[in-house]
Amino acid sequence: MSSPSVPAPEVARRVVDRDILRLAVPALGALVAEPLFLLADTAMVGHLGATPLAGLGLASAILQTIVGLMVFLAYATTPSVARRLGAGDERGAVASGIDGLWLALGLGALLALGGWAASPWLAGAFGASAAVTAEAVTYLSISMIGLPAMLVVFAATGLLRGLQDTRTPLWVAGLGFGANIGLNALFIYGLGLGIAGSAIGTVIAQWGMVAVYLVVVARHARRVGANPWPHHAGVLRGAASGGWLFLRTVSLRAALLVATWSATALGSDELAAFQVTMTLYATLAFALDALAIAAQALVGKGLGAGDVAQVRAVLRRCLEWGVGAGLVLGALLVAGAWALPVLFTSSAEVRDLLPLSLVVLGVSTPLAGVVFVLDGVLIGAGDARYLAWTGLVNLAAYAPIAFAVVWWATGGADAAGSAADGPVAASVALAFVTGAFVIAYLLARAVTLSLRARGRAWMVTGAPA
Repeated sequence: MSSPSVPAPEVARRVVDRDILRLAVPALGALVAEPLFLLADTAMVGHLGATPLAGLGLASAILQTIVGLMVFLAYATTPSVARRLGAGDERGAVASGIDGLWLALGLGALLALGGWAASPWLAGAFGASAAVTAEAVTYLSISMIGLPAMLVVFAATGLLRGLQDTRTPLWVAGLGFGANIGLNALFIYGLGLGIAGSAIGTVIAQWGMVAVYLVVVARHARRVGANPWPHHAGVLRGAASGGWLFLRTVSLRAALLVATWSATALGSDELAAFQVTMTLYATLAFALDALAIAAQALVGKGLGAGDVAQVRAVLRRCLEWGVGAGLVLGALLVAGAWALPVLFTSSAEVRDLLPLSLVVLGVSTPLAGVVFVLDGVLIGAGDARYLAWTGLVNLAAYAPIAFAVVWWATGGADAAGSAADGPVAASVALAFVTGAFVIAYLLARAVTLSLRARGRAWMVTGAPA
C-alpha cells in the first residue's frame, strides 16, 4: 500500500526506476569489463615491441568482428528466458537458457574449427608484413580455442539477464579480467612465450569464466528441476530468433564499415581522428546499452506476465533515462571537446581535427539514448524480424548520405571546397562524416524504432510457443 502522502503513480514510477537501476548499474559494469580483456592484452603485448603489437591489432580486429556478430546469442536468450519467467514458468525459463548454451557451444565449436584452419588466410588478407602476419596468425589460431567459451559466456549472460540477474555477470566479468591479467603476466613474461602467452592466458581465463557460469546455471537447473540436456525444438527456436538478430547486427556492422570508409577517403589524419571519435562513441554506447539491457529483461518479463501497462511504464521510463543520460554525457563531451584530444594523440594535426567532430557527437548523444533504449525494448519483446528488416532499410537510407558527404568533402562540388583546403575545411569535412553516422544514421534508426514502439504489434503477451 502506498503512503497517503505520495500519489500512487509516483510510487509506481519509483518502483520502475528501482528495477531499471537494479539491472542497469551492474550491467554497465559487466559491459565495461568486457573490453578490458583486449585492453590488458594490448598493454602487455605492447611492451614486446611494435611487431607483436601490430599482429595483436590484426588478430583482435578479426576476433572482435566474429564475436561482435555473435552477440545475438545473449540478445536472443534474454527475452526467451524473461518471458517464461514472467509467465510463471521458471523451469521453462531456465531450460530455454540451457538450450541457448548448447546452441552457443555448437556454433562456437564450428566457428573455432573453421577459424583455426583459416587463420593464415584471415591474417594475410590485411596485406601486412610477413613478421606482423606471423604474429597475428599465432595469436589468432590459439585464440580460436577460446571462441566457444566466449559464445557460451554470451548465452549464459543472456540467461541470467532473463532471470533478472545482472550482478552475477558483473562478478564473473570482474574475476575473469583479474585472472586474465595474472595469467598473461605469467605466460608472456614469466614463461617468455610472447604473444602466444597472451593468447593462452586469455583462453584459460575465458574457459574459467565458463566454468563459473556452468556452476551457477547448474544450481538454477537443480533448484527448478530443469533438464540440463538440450531440447531439439528449443535449440531450433533459438537459432531462428538468433538468425534475425544476426541480420540486424550485420546491418549495424556494415554501417560502421561505411562510416570508416568515409573517413578513410578524407585522408590518414582524418581517419586517425575518426578512430578517436568512434572510440568515444563506443564508450558512450556502453553506458546507454546498460539501459537497453534493463529494458530487454523487464519488457520480456512484463510481456510474459501479460502486464502491458508495466511494459509501457518501463518503455517510458527507460526512454526518459536514456534521453537524460544522453544529455548529461553529451554535455560533458561538448565541454571537453577541446581538451580531450590531448589524451588520445600527440599529433597536432589530428588534435586540430577533433573538436568539431566531438561537438557533433555530443549533440547526437540524446538521440543515441532513444535509439539504444528502443532497440532494447523491441529485442526484449522478441521483435527480431522487424529489427532485421528495418536494419537493412536504415543502412540503405544512410549509405547514400555517407557517399554524398565524401563526394562533397573530396572536391566533388567546387563551391564547397575539399578536405585538402586546410585544417578548418578538413575539420568541417570530418564533422560532416561523423554527423552522417551519429545523426543521419541514428535518426533513421530512431524513426523506424519509434514507429514500431508507438503501436501494439510488438506487444505479444504470454510465454513463447
